[in-house]
Amino acid sequence: MTKSYDVIVIGAGPGGMTAALYASRANLSVLMLDRGIYGGQMNNTAEVENYPGFKSILGPELGEKMYASATQFGAEYGYGTVNDIEDRGAIKIVHTDEGDFEARSIIIATGSEHKKIGVPGEDEFSGRGVSYCAVCDGAFFKNKAVVVIGGGDSAIEEGLYLTQLASKVTVIHRRDTLRAQKILQDRAFASDKMDFIWNAQVTTIEGDDKKVTGVSYIDKVTGKAQVVPASGVFIYVGIDPMTSAFKNLGILNDVGWIKTDDHMATSIPGIFAIGDVREKDLRQITTAVGDGGIAGQEVFKYLQNI
Repeated sequence: MTKSYDVIVIGAGPGGMTAALYASRANLSVLMLDRGIYGGQMNNTAEVENYPGFKSILGPELGEKMYASATQFGAEYGYGTVNDIEDRGAIKIVHTDEGDFEARSIIIATGSEHKKIGVPGEDEFSGRGVSYCAVCDGAFFKNKAVVVIGGGDSAIEEGLYLTQLASKVTVIHRRDTLRAQKILQDRAFASDKMDFIWNAQVTTIEGDDKKVTGVSYIDKVTGKAQVVPASGVFIYVGIDPMTSAFKNLGILNDVGWIKTDDHMATSIPGIFAIGDVREKDLRQITTAVGDGGIAGQEVFKYLQNI
């Protein structure tokens, strides 16, 4: 028999955990479903300096604290990759690789994932020098030269983290200026371990039979091909919404983000969306938590009125 819940929260990042906290505290039966460990992208973040209450805290540590709060009122946690959602009006069926789950309402909090640059060597050397998580893999490159590809907040934040471990961090960016916040740029330019290569188009991630050895790129100004020797390559060039399981619902915009109103409600009654998966401008832990609080309360109101 399929177990039924008042609400299923799909995704256990900061938004999902906050939604589960609010909904379970309102005495609703709650299941958080995630394909991996709770915490989401916080698990890939070295230090969080812009979350109220902490001057600085490690991302995984913040995830642990949020999980303890999220489950204190009885919210359950389960593993499973969601394949799709079947809308039966007052009842929703969540189909996963671990079976089906039933709920009267759904909160989608699946977040986003890092884009790939799509060059030769990226997939071949994944786990052998190519990484999308400095916190996870930075320790493997202690006292070695690494390359960071990208120019936004994530690229510079992770590059600064890597300076604590690597002998040298070279940032390769396709433009001539960074897109990161000024405070991060100032820190990066002040570091004697960080170098920058501007107007560069990465063409290949080089390697031998075992590991990464460097990054090839074309200087877009001169047209000259060059190679940067490196033992590791960390890629931060943008994100994609993790919404493929929800295409049949008709709640996505033309590039895959979920459309909601200010109450986190989608166009389908009983289905809400929060955090990085939403169509919005700012994607931060604080905004995900705010979304989660709203959705947890709005789910309670929705269920009271059906």
